[in-house]
Amino acid sequence: MAEEVQIKNVESRRDRKLFVELPWRLYRGDPNWIPPLLMDMYNTLNPNKNALLRLGPNRFLLAFKDGQAVGRLGVGIDRRLNEAKGQHLSYLTLFECVNDYPVAKALLDTGLNWLREQGAETVTGPQSPSNGDDYRGLLIKGYGSPPVLLNSYNPPYYTEFFDRYGFEKDFDRHAYFYDLSNGPPERLRRGVDLARARYGFTVRPANLKALHKEIYVMKDILDQSMPDWPDMIPPSLEEIQAEVDKLKQLAVADLILFIEGKEGEPAGFSVCLPDYNQVLSRLNGRLFPLGLIKYFWYRRKMSGVRMFVLFVTPRWRKRGVAAALYYHTMFNAYRMGYTFGEGSTIHEFNVQMNLDAQKAGGELYKKYRIYRMDLRR
Repeated sequence: MAEEVQIKNVESRRDRKLFVELPWRLYRGDPNWIPPLLMDMYNTLNPNKNALLRLGPNRFLLAFKDGQAVGRLGVGIDRRLNEAKGQHLSYLTLFECVNDYPVAKALLDTGLNWLREQGAETVTGPQSPSNGDDYRGLLIKGYGSPPVLLNSYNPPYYTEFFDRYGFEKDFDRHAYFYDLSNGPPERLRRGVDLARARYGFTVRPANLKALHKEIYVMKDILDQSMPDWPDMIPPSLEEIQAEVDKLKQLAVADLILFIEGKEGEPAGFSVCLPDYNQVLSRLNGRLFPLGLIKYFWYRRKMSGVRMFVLFVTPRWRKRGVAAALYYHTMFNAYRMGYTFGEGSTIHEFNVQMNLDAQKAGGELYKKYRIYRMDLRR
């Protein structure tokens, strides 16, 4: 008879290796899966490298069947978020599983029971394992193409597992596709020119040589502009610094833009990066020894970009600032030879931002779902 599903805490070096490398077996032969850098995934499991793991208790789990690793799950509690929200929230992350519901159920049973023991009353996810923009949500629309940088990818049966287990939809996050082969829409340029003439704002690229100063500008804008979202609060300086440290090697100054008012006050900013998933797909998770050569070769051939951060302060909303960030990002990307862009991911209840994305010419082509469950029942 087949062996029962066994769940184990990730504790040893061997456990971490099995946890990190499991997707290589699950997605073998899937042309749309992008192998992450192994080094990045190991850092994600390291509290010294991942600020989220220092914000509350957490646990990583492995599922075994017939002696083989067949699933994984991370769960935890962000105490800073709970203090800000006055709730007892928890999160799940990095779920992966073979197409076998009893395995998924055993993982979720173990993880959610542990969260209950920690006092959690609600769990949401999948959330980012680093409080960033990576691995957030299950893909529910747009399976026919690879994800762009930092976005999730999973087989359709994951959503079937979550629905069967009793999770409910919390909200969806939207991704918009932009065809940049002929540059940004002319009507967008005209609208931005009119707004700039009327309101007098200016657009500038990031100063990558003074990122330590730019971080404070980002923090100021985020503190003013982040809505009261159910799963997020403005990040701390430490969290912004950690995210910048992780992504600064990928940054292009003309794709990270700031807008300032007449008096030089911060009005908004956006962050767009080249789609390095097109490079990662060639590396199989490793930079050394040959991966570094491939990295420098294939990064010259990237054809897409992803805008994944855009915030406008309340004072400067409805004054064309968001449109200007879209236009200048698209124009700069087109000028540098990129042929497509993605704007993602936007919470479905963020009505204005979805409208801005559509007015800039975006086509809704992928959706990612965040689930929720009441742990008190």
